[in-house]
Amino acid sequence: MSGTPAYRVRVAEDPADLEACFAVRKEVFVGEQGVPEDIEYDEYDAVAVHVLAVREDGFTLGTGRLLHGRAAAAKVGGDLSVGSLGRLAVAREARGLGVGVALVRAIEDEARALGLTAVDLHAQTHALGFYERLGYEAYGPEYQEAGIPHRAMRRAL
Repeated sequence: MSGTPAYRVRVAEDPADLEACFAVRKEVFVGEQGVPEDIEYDEYDAVAVHVLAVREDGFTLGTGRLLHGRAAAAKVGGDLSVGSLGRLAVAREARGLGVGVALVRAIEDEARALGLTAVDLHAQTHALGFYERLGYEAYGPEYQEAGIPHRAMRRAL
């Protein structure tokens, strides 16, 4: 796409990167979707692998996180070989540029590097098609999370 600023996706490396991730999450989940701020950030943020998409000028376009091991166990049915992708958020001005796909693939790469065999996620129902196009399959019933309908999904690595 000519005229579209380039970006790269990488693992968050320091507190400034984490703050950039949290800022995108606040914009998308708290600001746009009305998720209460006190449940958006949790104890898992301290142990998660966070990834972020950063434009050439340093502007953060999106973020996501991967939980693994015991941190992910409750979210994935206790299977320690499965990671949990979550908090995937793309800034409004970056939507439609492939940032979400790049973030998911980067999280999957991190999961593979950790030796995980699959990745689970809790998808907002309006995003099921996005994840299905990336190879995820929904399972189980629809449920509410933060007042938003979700479905569990999984992709084998």
